[in-house]
Amino acid sequence: MTDTATLILGQTLDIHTNPFEVAPEDATVFRRQGAILVRDGRISGHGDAETLRNAHPEARIQDHGKCLILPGFVDAHAHYAQTAIIASWGKRLIDWLNDYTFPEEMRFGDPDYATAMAGRYLDLLIAHGTTSVASFCTIHPVSVDAIFAAAETRGMAIAAGKTCMDRNAPDGLRDDARSAYDQSKALLAHWHGRRRATYAITPRFSPTSSPEQLEALGALWAEHPDCLMQTHLSEQTEEIAWVRELFPGAHDYLDTYEAHGLLQPGALFGHAIWLTDNERARIRDRGAALIHCPTSNTFIGSGLFDTARAMGEGQIVGLATDTGGGSSFSMLRTMATAYEVGQLTGHALHPAQLLWLATAGSARAMRMEDRIGGLAPGSDADLVVLDLASTPAIAQRYARAESIWESVFPTIMMGDDRAIRSVYIAGRRFDPRCGEDEPGHSRPLNPLIAESLGL
Repeated sequence: MTDTATLILGQTLDIHTNPFEVAPEDATVFRRQGAILVRDGRISGHGDAETLRNAHPEARIQDHGKCLILPGFVDAHAHYAQTAIIASWGKRLIDWLNDYTFPEEMRFGDPDYATAMAGRYLDLLIAHGTTSVASFCTIHPVSVDAIFAAAETRGMAIAAGKTCMDRNAPDGLRDDARSAYDQSKALLAHWHGRRRATYAITPRFSPTSSPEQLEALGALWAEHPDCLMQTHLSEQTEEIAWVRELFPGAHDYLDTYEAHGLLQPGALFGHAIWLTDNERARIRDRGAALIHCPTSNTFIGSGLFDTARAMGEGQIVGLATDTGGGSSFSMLRTMATAYEVGQLTGHALHPAQLLWLATAGSARAMRMEDRIGGLAPGSDADLVVLDLASTPAIAQRYARAESIWESVFPTIMMGDDRAIRSVYIAGRRFDPRCGEDEPGHSRPLNPLIAESLGL
């Protein structure tokens, strides 16, 4: 049977070039009456709506009117196992781990619980317009199986991995160097490259991994360099002091990873707020990525990441919610906080820069820029459709907008899941707020999330 093409109509915004390197107007193409042609789950073309309709009269039409169509959001650092403890009160990093995170992660040895939470988490992402994520799991292999299986059911591109810890963690949440290597290798063999899955080798951070465990995970990455490696780096000053005590022979925090083969392209370093100049240079020169987690950094009181400085240095930078340390599942809220943090560090990020970080920037950090995060022909058809007048407050500001940037910026700053009109994952339409839109082309969320949205 021949697959029928689909034309998705609406306002379209293509950020085809890094807007930190050229003027936003030169990095983008906005069409007030645009269209994206989707065939076999991929973007076949995009352009003027009338032109594409005339060229493809057989195409099925999905018309989103004045809504804005963008690449689906890409969250480059999250902890799906912390879904149930998001917005827990009043802790710094180490206390957060001990009082909230570790007790919750204990529960993920139960396959039924892991499966339920994985589905809940991904449906929350879809409800907020996120189509891809890089997530930590727990030490339990079943937690990895659960998130990959849930993503596969939804058709999502995802990176994930077993979180490895062999010290400074409670009984029941520790492995060892050998089991971390063996279990990660087995999970990698099963999931990596299967449909849209990417395995991420995952030491939580140096304080919870011995040098022997870091060495074992570095060896595994050397055997499978097309995987990712995700961890945390220089999130809080107390953490850096702790690393100094635990690794007295290391030159700096980054050296605890570098010395064990964990600094190379495909490394995702979450937070990276308090880096030395030397660490910054080594990360840039080795092609690793810094992942900005603004809502987490402010919620837990970690500090301010200087996005403009990092981009000016030539760093690879992605954007992330860091749920549940981050206080929202929404990449819109994450962009808003990134803007506010930018103001505090002396740089007002342009809306095009914020949107690029939340799509192509994160995709580049995850080494998936040829597949997700953009509208180039051949990319997977992962899209988010934004209602730019989703609330009365936003609508009254949108009514006075005189440019696409004035139109979209209020939604970045004040928008939430109400702004998400539709989501497309590999061309498959999800309508988070409306249930089934068209039989066979729209999938309602799981019952828990549907109930929470009043469906």
